[in-house]
Formats: sequence, C-alpha cells, structure tokens
Amino acid sequence: MEKIQHTPDPRIMERAKTGPHLIKHENVGLNGRLAVLITNLVGTMWCAYLFAAIALISLPAAIRGGTAVLISWIAQTFLQLVLLSVIMVGQKVAAQASDKQAEQTYKDTEAILKLQDEIHRLIKINNGLTEGIYDTILKK
Repeated sequence: MEKIQHTPDPRIMERAKTGPHLIKHENVGLNGRLAVLITNLVGTMWCAYLFAAIALISLPAAIRGGTAVLISWIAQTFLQLVLLSVIMVGQKVAAQASDKQAEQTYKDTEAILKLQDEIHRLIKINNGLTEGIYDTILKK
C-alpha cells in the first residue's frame, strides 16, 4: 500500500500570515490620516464637554432673544456642537466592537478550517485503508 500524502489547502497558511482585516489596516493616505487625526481629537467626550461649555456661553443671549432665538440656539449651536462629538465617540466604540467581532470570527473560522483540513486528511487515510482492504479481499 502506498503512503497517502496530504497537502493542506494553501488558504490556511495564507490566513495564518495575514490575520483578520481591521480598521487600523486601512491605507488611507495623507488626507485619510489627517481626517483620522481630527476625528480622534474631536471624537472624545472631553471635546463634547468643551463644546457644551462654549455653547453655554451664548445661552443667556439666546434666552433674552426670545423663543425663536432660543430654539435656533438649541438646534444650531448646542445640538450640532455637542452631538457631533458624542456621535463620533459612539462610532469609535462601535468600530472597536466591530474589530473585536471580526477578530473572533477570524479565530473561529481559523479553527474550523484547521478542523476541516484534519478531517480531509483522515478521510484520505481512511480511503487508502479501505482501498487496501478491498484490494486484499479481491486478491483472495
């Protein structure tokens, strides 16, 4: 009986070298790096607190201006300044969770690929042994 040679799928080795693709792996160029830098600066709760403080400076004048001016201040000054940073913080948290999920999915897939490769190897061995038994029975 000949020795059964198993060749693992090349994708298994390729995946082991590259790992999961995460947000930090994006090649964004100079403009992208600048945008990420600004996003990281503006997208913090400290920046949201600073924007809220800046917006509150003009609140007394908005109150004195009447209902229309106050509503305009709320919509155009406070909400836009403060919610901008809060939404950006939320997006960063969601992106981090997405990266963690991608990494977990990658590891699970990696385990499944290795298990599938082992099953494939065992099936080849089993087929070889079965052929050997079949050949032995037919020779009698």
